[in-house]
Formats: sequence, structure tokens, C-alpha cells
Amino acid sequence: MAGEDKGNMRASKTNIYGYNSELKNLARANRNNMNKAEACMWKYVLRAKQMKGFGFRRQRPVLNYIADFMCKELMLIIEVDGFTHAFPDVQKKDQIRQRALEASGFTVLRFTNEEVLESINEVKLKIENWIDSRKSPFPNPLQKEGIEREESQEF
Repeated sequence: MAGEDKGNMRASKTNIYGYNSELKNLARANRNNMNKAEACMWKYVLRAKQMKGFGFRRQRPVLNYIADFMCKELMLIIEVDGFTHAFPDVQKKDQIRQRALEASGFTVLRFTNEEVLESINEVKLKIENWIDSRKSPFPNPLQKEGIEREESQEF
């Protein structure tokens, strides 16, 4: 389950993915204690570049939150919501969280534990369809204002 921290966010201009090192220990604890739906999503859908060759990270500190799954290349966050996300106060926090993540350039896709556990192939298809529906190439974080960074030719 995703966690939150009320502390200061540490994101600089060079940290376009909003990595928050202050949440590293909490993220590690979350990775070691994923619920069944999160573990299934990781094992059968997102792990080892299974999703169309894109790499995902699990329980990733982003801004003042911990995203269940995050793909830097796609600027995509996937959340797997348990039953507590049906409570009005939790839904309000989810909306605030989602707006902050989207304002930072991420797209957030949400699935319930039930969707993952009962229809994992449909969940996988929805993520694949989202990727396929992208009309423009995925953003290159090293590209600024149309000027690509030159790659080193070292071997």
C-alpha cells in the first residue's frame, strides 16, 4: 500500500521524476510488505520489463508520496487500491495526491485489489492500451527544448 510523508519534498531541477530520498526507508519497508494484489501486479505484469519492454519500479518515492509502481520512461504511475480507498477521507487524499502527481507530469492509472486479483489479464490489457494510445513519442528526459544531449562514444 502506498504511504505518505508530511515532510519536505526534495526535488530539484535535475530530479524531474520527483524522487524523495527522505521516503527511501518507508519505500523499502513497503516493498518488503506488499499486499497480494501488488505482488501479483509486480510478478505477472510489470516486473522485468514484461510490460512492452518498459521498466517499472515498485514502491517508488515520488514527491511526498510512495507510488505503488512507477515507470520513468512513460512518466506513468500505477496505483493498486485496497478497500480503504473507498472511504471518503481516503478518496479525498487520493485526489490531492493524484493532482500533485499529474501536475508534475505523471499519468496515474488506478486499479482496485479486486481488479488485479480477479481480472489481471484485463488490467494488463488496459495498461497496454494506454501505452499504445500514446500518439507522440515518450519524452526523453535528456532532451531539452529540441536539443538532444550528445552521447559519449566510450567503449
